[in-house]
Amino acid sequence: MSERRRQFDRDGFLVLPGFASPEACAGLVAAAERIVAETDVDALETIFDAKGQGHGRDRWFLDSGPEVRAFLEDTPEGPKRVNKLGHALHDRVPEFRAFSDDPRLDALVRELGVAAPRLLQSMLIFKYPRVGGEVPAHQDASYLYTEPVSVIGLWFALEEATLENGCLEALPGSHRLGLRSRYRRDGDRAFTERLDPRPWPRAGWRPLPVPAGTLVVLHGLLAHRSAANRSPDPRRAYALHVIDAETEYAADNWLQRPADMPLRGFSTPA
Repeated sequence: MSERRRQFDRDGFLVLPGFASPEACAGLVAAAERIVAETDVDALETIFDAKGQGHGRDRWFLDSGPEVRAFLEDTPEGPKRVNKLGHALHDRVPEFRAFSDDPRLDALVRELGVAAPRLLQSMLIFKYPRVGGEVPAHQDASYLYTEPVSVIGLWFALEEATLENGCLEALPGSHRLGLRSRYRRDGDRAFTERLDPRPWPRAGWRPLPVPAGTLVVLHGLLAHRSAANRSPDPRRAYALHVIDAETEYAADNWLQRPADMPLRGFSTPA
C-alpha cells in the first residue's frame, strides 16, 4: 500500500499542491467566465441553496446531470451572481474535458481503490468576493450514492483558497463515522433523508488553505464544508466526482444520465 493510500484511509482526504499549472487554472477560469458571459444571468431563477436545498424542487437543477447550467447565488440585494456551473462540464466543454482527462487522475483514483473509474459530475464553484455563500458540512456520498460507497471528490483550487475567502474545511477521520443522510430523488423533487440525526462534532475541523493549482482529494464519506467569502478576493474552484463502475449507482440519486449519454472513464484528450 502506498503512503498516499495510507494517508487517505487514515484521514479521508489528501492535499496535493502544484497538481495543476497556473496556465491550466487560468484556462478553466477563462472558460467559466466565457460561459457566464454567454448566459442571460438576469433570466435565471434557480438559486443553489446549499443550506435548505430548495433547488431540489426545480427541474432546471434536477435535469442538469448531462448538461452545463448556471445556478444563482442567494443574494437578496444587488445584481444576480452565478454560484456555480454544473454538472457535465467534463463532457460538454472542451477546456474542462481536456483538464479532466488527465492520466494522473486515473492513476490516483485507482491507487485509492477505485477499480473502474467513471466520471460522474463536474462543477465550477465561483465564490465571488463578498458574495460566495457558506456551504454547510456534508458528505458527497449523500448526493452521489453507490453500494458500496465509492465516490471520490477531486477539488482543484483555481485561485488561492484562504481562511478569509472560504477555503475548504475537513473533519479528519469522519469518513469512518458512517453515512449521515441521503439526498433522494422522487419524481419531480429531491429531498434529504436523515439516516443519523447526530450533529457533526464542533471540534476537530481542519481548515485547508491552499495555493492555486492544489488538488484536494475527498473520500465520499468525509465531512467537509466551507465558510462564506468575506474577502475582496475570488475563490473559484473546479470539482470533479468519480465513482466505481463495479459498484451499483442508486436509482434514486438526484443526478441521473440519459441512456444515450453513459458515464465514461478517463480518456486521452483529443
